[in-house]
Amino acid sequence: MQKNIGNTERVIRVVVGLAITSLAFVGPASPWAFLGLIPVATGLMGWCPPYAMLGINTCKK
Repeated sequence: MQKNIGNTERVIRVVVGLAITSLAFVGPASPWAFLGLIPVATGLMGWCPPYAMLGINTCKK
């Protein structure tokens, strides 16, 4: 699994993912908010499966 997500995008994914996940505990408290864990995980790993399938790479070489 070679990294295919750049640093700026990784930070944005983690921040947005945590914001979405926080809705499970505050606000509407919907279990759908746990889908925010997906961008958090891909941001922390630096690898996105759909990007790999589509040949997208936002990392600087």
